Amino acid sequence: MNKKRYALWTSTIFAATLLVSGCQVLTGYQKIDEAENAKSLVGSIQPLDGEVNITCAGTYHCEIVQIDKTLVIAPDTHELVNPNMLVTLPNHDGVKKTVNAPMDMAPLTTKDAIKVVPLSASAMLGLTNYYARVMPAKREVHVNFYPENNEGYVERFAMIHDFVKTGTYKLRAYQKKSDTNSGSLLETASPEPLCVDLLQDNQVQRRFCKQLDTEHQGEFVEASMRQGLSAVSNPKKVKA
Repeated sequence: MNKKRYALWTSTIFAATLLVSGCQVLTGYQKIDEAENAKSLVGSIQPLDGEVNITCAGTYHCEIVQIDKTLVIAPDTHELVNPNMLVTLPNHDGVKKTVNAPMDMAPLTTKDAIKVVPLSASAMLGLTNYYARVMPAKREVHVNFYPENNEGYVERFAMIHDFVKTGTYKLRAYQKKSDTNSGSLLETASPEPLCVDLLQDNQVQRRFCKQLDTEHQGEFVEASMRQGLSAVSNPKKVKA
């Protein structure tokens, strides 16, 4: 396994794919743009000196399921595996305040410590988006993205990154728009590839895109930063 550039991308679809006239395929990729405007923020990231914040965005719902060997959010229940990780919002007159609320943000004391903070109401009814607080270190992060308003369709992404600098890191999923679409029925029917950008304090540091070609189908490949993120490099890949 290449620890410098490692990404794993798998797709799990439990519902049957729907087909309509003209060979158009209805998939969750077509929902991502809508999901960007569907979220209702209920809090904000509160950075602390000496810490790293990790969050995700871009689809109806997303959740950090694992950091290193520690399970964070259970994908079957969408709840924290260890409730002690949760940074709770205070109660005011018996009602939990959820908008720009002060929290118990005690600094982390060990390298392995993980705290999870409620960030936003998910566009998927009844769920919450969280962000994770960790100390700077090289870490393996697993995130589940839900491009549709459907818990049965999940895109699983994993990467190893050296979070050496403190600050906020965001894994943002989006649909890559093609500049070379010929308009053929085959290209029209195929979904645009899904990409994930790693942003550090809103600056893109790395980019990964799912490959749809026959040779690399189901694989997630990192784009080359040396060429303005326009090209795709050829690191060792892990198949879905």
